[in-house]
Amino acid sequence: MQEKQIPAHIFRAYDIRGIFNDDLYPETMLKIGRALGTYARERDEKSVVVGNDIRTSSPLLSNALISGLLSSGIDVTRVGTTPLGVCAFAGWRLKKDITAYVTASHLPPEWNGVKLYTGEGIGFSAEKNEKIRDIVLEGKGKEVPWSEVGNYHEVDLRDKYIEYITKRFGFVSDGKKIVLDCGNGSMGLVALDVMKRVKLKAEALFSKPDPSFPNRPSEPTDASLGALKAEVNRKKADFGAAFDGDGDRVAIVDDRGRMLSADQCGVIIAKSLLEERKGTVLANVECSMLVERELERLGGNIERIPVGHTFLTMEAKKRNAVLGIESSGHYVIPSFFAFDDAMIIPLKIAEILVKTGKKLSELVNELPKFPKVRKNLQCDDEVKFDAMRVLAERLATEYGADKINTMDGLRIDLKEEGWVLIRASNTSPLIRVTVEGATEEIKEKLMKKFVGVTEDAIRKFV
Repeated sequence: MQEKQIPAHIFRAYDIRGIFNDDLYPETMLKIGRALGTYARERDEKSVVVGNDIRTSSPLLSNALISGLLSSGIDVTRVGTTPLGVCAFAGWRLKKDITAYVTASHLPPEWNGVKLYTGEGIGFSAEKNEKIRDIVLEGKGKEVPWSEVGNYHEVDLRDKYIEYITKRFGFVSDGKKIVLDCGNGSMGLVALDVMKRVKLKAEALFSKPDPSFPNRPSEPTDASLGALKAEVNRKKADFGAAFDGDGDRVAIVDDRGRMLSADQCGVIIAKSLLEERKGTVLANVECSMLVERELERLGGNIERIPVGHTFLTMEAKKRNAVLGIESSGHYVIPSFFAFDDAMIIPLKIAEILVKTGKKLSELVNELPKFPKVRKNLQCDDEVKFDAMRVLAERLATEYGADKINTMDGLRIDLKEEGWVLIRASNTSPLIRVTVEGATEEIKEKLMKKFVGVTEDAIRKFV
């Protein structure tokens, strides 16, 4: 049988993703495990925690990953099928060197892959993931003799995880009622038990794990949360929370059935945290100017970071942040965990409601609203970064190079008017233009202008 070629494109900057038995095979994951083990041994690291989400192919791929790790001489602790938070908690609690979680996060059922973290839950950097990629593609993964094969054992830290969270949220629930939408994903394995232990009144939609995600896509969006919004309204609940497939992202719905943006949710949580400790709040370059305008006056030092949950975990630890906000719905509260466990967020919201005596809709309505829009422009992968260079030169001439933030794409802050971000997608043949304006009229004006200059740059390569 001819050996299958491993496509380079499954290796992304911050994880590995592919379609099962199309471009990601069990033997591919075996080689990834061996490469990860080889990389770890070169750094004198010896232990890896492995867990997986509820996808049909996840146990199979997890077995293959574990086989590769063991064959390279690495000790493996398997935590089984869990939400990401339980797996990351195990790596941290057991003081392991690396945590590997088999998942495709919010992608459709046929996808799968693996996310890699340090033992304390900090996502692997692009540089680290590139080293794993190179070892795989160059066939440099090393096997050890039978006498040096890694040790294997299984643990279940679910109860320890729930106990840890319970101790951190020992508040009186004051009769708060919450609806959870587990989306048939991994969070259905623990969410209701957590709520019960902290004495919050909660019920769940789609709590039974089902790898076909029959009730809604694994990514919670405003459009896909109709059932949750209706149930919050029907039950007169205080709020709702919807998790993605592996439980590292969450979307919050208020008592009026409105989905909060990550910026709104993050600002409400940050206000509470800043009362306890002044410090740095991280927000990626796509997040709203609401973050600065609401939190700086409360003693928050706002620092912008590139898009991606890996940056969120890395920078939150490095800067001892109070909170990290990722526009896609990842949050990090380092005083709880170094990693982005979505379970913490609805608990924190409930705690804030008890503390303030207000409805979530009231807290949302207190925030100023800035209209925001994004447009995706088609641009071939081969030329999108060339188009971005043309754009950078043009905008630097018009606004001054010192006025353009090039940390992750091109972000121009236009003082009171708003801001624009032009960013090439890392995974799709797209350039995205995101605009936020102080008013609807300003937003439309900025969108028309910056979509126009971006299309001009793209046309140079068509």
